[in-house]
Amino acid sequence: MTFTHLDAAGHARMVDVTEKQPTVRSATARGSVRCAEHVVAALRDGNVPKGDVLAVARIAGIAGAKRTPELLPLAHIIGVHGAVVDLQITDTGVDIEATVRTADRTGVEMEALTAVSVAALAVVDMVKGLDKSTSIADVRLIAKTGGKSGSWIRPDQP
Repeated sequence: MTFTHLDAAGHARMVDVTEKQPTVRSATARGSVRCAEHVVAALRDGNVPKGDVLAVARIAGIAGAKRTPELLPLAHIIGVHGAVVDLQITDTGVDIEATVRTADRTGVEMEALTAVSVAALAVVDMVKGLDKSTSIADVRLIAKTGGKSGSWIRPDQP
């Protein structure tokens, strides 16, 4: 078996995408932050002591997408040309969806997943004073478009 991220000696390497042509690509990821009822109430009422949780998480998610190569050592530095992070308060916490777009040589799946993960971490950071049991759940890729492998949609999504 040949591994794309290992050289002949078994050392980690970044895949060379120099010869690939840039194409328009996008990826969407989702995740959630599970919170106690009193935290959900505080989120809905805008009474979280640290401030506007959703605004902070949205900006954190976008920043996370742009910094993915700093966090994942074999991720390529690509142009993040668009990043949208949407958050919705639900009865069980906060649902997060991020879509990242580029016109580059490699996909943005990791950037979308990182955006959701960092946005979720920001929510936890903003509400941890209200409830230390807040948790992150179900971070997953939902869809991607572009590139050699084409489009993909997670089969279990509506």
